[in-house]
Amino acid sequence: MSLHTEQVQQFETYFSLLREWNERINLTAIVEREDVLIRHFIDSLSVLKLYTPHEQERLLDVGTGAGLPGFPLAIVHPQLSITLMDATGKKVQFLEAVKEALALERVIVVQSRAEDAGQDIFFREEYDVVVARALARLPVLLEYLLPFAKVGGICIAMKGENPHSELEESTLALQTLGGVFEEMIRFDLPHHDIPHHLLRFRKVSPTPSKYPRRAGVPARKPLQ
Repeated sequence: MSLHTEQVQQFETYFSLLREWNERINLTAIVEREDVLIRHFIDSLSVLKLYTPHEQERLLDVGTGAGLPGFPLAIVHPQLSITLMDATGKKVQFLEAVKEALALERVIVVQSRAEDAGQDIFFREEYDVVVARALARLPVLLEYLLPFAKVGGICIAMKGENPHSELEESTLALQTLGGVFEEMIRFDLPHHDIPHHLLRFRKVSPTPSKYPRRAGVPARKPLQ
């Protein structure tokens, strides 16, 4: 993937802001330049191995934290409308600062828990693509993500070394929430031995209105 000069500068500015804000609030334990480039930026862009963006699509990054993978995707594909959602106020302040500094006009920042926003008609079943990075185990994560996806839309879960057991535990969640598993690929980061995996799910029917359950319940009582 080749970047033009403006995009390179946007990544540089993002890195600088990440380092600066991380001294005040806990955004990431990864702060060295090469590590941020590989383990945050390149890892975020790995989503594109399972998703080809199209004009005017809406993408939601749930539990985005420091804006990952949302900001790297917005830099590389500025035509996308990308919503960054996080429940922590200080992180949301950081996201707003980065959005302004990078002049990303099609990025929207929302402060909310996934369980609350998933019951809001403004967000529910409104997105073509819903992504999350290392947020929760799959049976829980699917309850966070699938309510946001349009019927026919996709959800992409970014996982670590061994997601196979989590996938096996997700049969009931998929059946209940209106999703099907489509594909899993392994992605090896440069100069890192631990493999990463990307899993894509398709929304094939509307999610029943009782899901997601109220805040905290999916994590305490996963659908499995």
